This record gives sequence, C-alpha cells and structure tokens, in this order.
Amino acid sequence: MKLQNIDYSLYLVTDRELAGGRSTLEIVKAAVQGGVTCVQLREKDCSTLDFIEQAFTIKDFLKARGVPLIINDRVDVALAIEADGVHLGQTDMPLDIAKKIVGDSMITGISAESLEDAIEAEKGGADYLGVSPIYATPTKTDTAPPLGLEGLRAIREAVKLPLVAIGGLNRENSAAVIENGGDGVAVVSAIVAAGDPAAAAAEIKQIIDEARRPCP
Repeated sequence: MKLQNIDYSLYLVTDRELAGGRSTLEIVKAAVQGGVTCVQLREKDCSTLDFIEQAFTIKDFLKARGVPLIINDRVDVALAIEADGVHLGQTDMPLDIAKKIVGDSMITGISAESLEDAIEAEKGGADYLGVSPIYATPTKTDTAPPLGLEGLRAIREAVKLPLVAIGGLNRENSAAVIENGGDGVAVVSAIVAAGDPAAAAAEIKQIIDEARRPCP
C-alpha cells in the first residue's frame, strides 16, 4: 500500500550531470542529513539496469530513514524496486493508464504546467502535483513558460492536492513558495551542485520551516 501523510516540504530531484563527479547516492546521503524529506530519482540517459541498481541502493538508504523515494517517468522501474511513488510529466505515460498499472501500491505525482493541468490531474486521481516551472531553470529546457507565484496561487485556489513547486528554486525564493500556497519546494541544482549539499539542504529546510510558522 502507498505511504500516507508524506512530508513534501524539501523535495530533492537528482541530476547526475550537476553532481560534479559525485555519485547520486553520495548527494542523497548528504541532502537527507541536511533535512531533505522526499527524494525523486531522475535519470534520463542511463540504462534500465543502471537505473534499477541505483534505485535499489538509494531506496535501502532512504527506507531506513523513513524518507520516501519517487521514481521520475519510469513506471516499470518504480514497480521493479517497489518505490514509494512515481512522478509523471505531461508527455509521459497518461495518469489513467499509470493508475491502472500501479493501483494503490504507490503514490502518483503529476507535473502541472498550467491551471488546466492541475485540475485535470486532481480529477484523474493524482496524489500530489509538481507545479512547474515556477521560474525559468537551466536544468530543464523542455518546460512550459514560468508560472510564477501568481500561477502557483491560482492552482492553490483551484485544487486541494499537495503542491510541490519546482523550477529555479533556491534559498532566495523558497519562502515565497510556501507563503503563496506551496506545500513543498523541489530543489535540483541548489543542492545537487552545492559544494556542501548537506549545508545547502539544511539552510533551505530552515527557510521553509520558518516560512511555515504563523506570525506572532
């Protein structure tokens, strides 16, 4: 059965090209030490075997620490390793087909690049939304125009699902995401490319936690 009550607050998306020669597992270990609460393993270019082997290793580390592992794009890999979830973009496997395959075995996240995407995904049974992109980002070049905080607020008003914002997010703008309706901040380069991923994660997590505190 899929996990319930997942903490999406600091959501790491991996990218081996930004890791500076360090392994993805090394980055994940440091990021979790710093406070990352959810990890999405994203691999665009490696073989299926490499993806599965890496995913098993990372899953073992995360499971012992109660941190969920989400697999990007690949429903087959997610099922093979019994991941906690799979995340699908607008050009990946359609949500209704993915739900038929995975059933209630894992959570299903959907990238929402517009208000219409978000409403449709909620109707289709998605468990959370990756609202993308908030800002322009060099880590993905095939994205829709930036939604900005205004777009995030519009989606927050329209759907009840957890919203994980992604796209150009870092220590400077993470608080604004939370203040404008985001349940979580998805970070790529600000952690993966950092000289000290643990310290980078800890700083962003503190910013998120402070943004969540009610005003005195």
